[in-house]
Amino acid sequence: MKSIIGKRHNSIAALALTEDILRKNTLILGEEGSGKTNLASKIREYVISHGVPTLYMDFSNPSEAEVEARYKDADFNYMRFDESEDFDRAFDEAVKARKHIYLAIDPAFFSNRRDEKSRLSQTISKPELLENYYYFFHEIAQLGGFYTEFEDFLLYIFNMINMKKYGLTFLSQPHEIFEDAELKLLFSYLFIGRCSNANYFNTSALTKLKRNEFVYQQRLDQKSLLFNNIKSDIVTIDE
Repeated sequence: MKSIIGKRHNSIAALALTEDILRKNTLILGEEGSGKTNLASKIREYVISHGVPTLYMDFSNPSEAEVEARYKDADFNYMRFDESEDFDRAFDEAVKARKHIYLAIDPAFFSNRRDEKSRLSQTISKPELLENYYYFFHEIAQLGGFYTEFEDFLLYIFNMINMKKYGLTFLSQPHEIFEDAELKLLFSYLFIGRCSNANYFNTSALTKLKRNEFVYQQRLDQKSLLFNNIKSDIVTIDE
């Protein structure tokens, strides 16, 4: 079953995805090689199995040959973003057909001014996407292309959350901005992998985690950080 993605360390129950994840938001943090891509592919497979189209945005701007083999399945449709009428036409046709899109993006296409909305920003904010698609944001390595600060980019993305019918999965290497309480409240599912930087998410457990091991937190209620029932465990994601 696509819902079973791994095991819990402190329970005999398997780690399973539920339909809640289709409409709530997931954060996957971890240093390079921690297994973020593997986990995201499990979530993508689950979303696809429920008939929801996906827009997977890879900001490392890979060529089609560079995309990991695990994504090159029957649902793989590679596109590279550019500011052209040909791209707009092809992208709109793919969205109309509800295709699963793997979109390679150069971060420089985002505006470097917070008061300007780039063509890329307009593209990913189209009503047809917000109403029908589950989003993935993956591998943000070159932060300089996202406005003037990473925080501004995050706040821009989260401004779209209330307009979306489905949730999103956000993958990133650890960054101190994710310690912000307001940002944490936007996510119902947190997977925090290996992290050795003392400025954020540094505990003895995180520094010793192996590949595909994550500290997992599920927010059962969404009232506030002070009044939330949060279920935590260490989990191993199947390869």
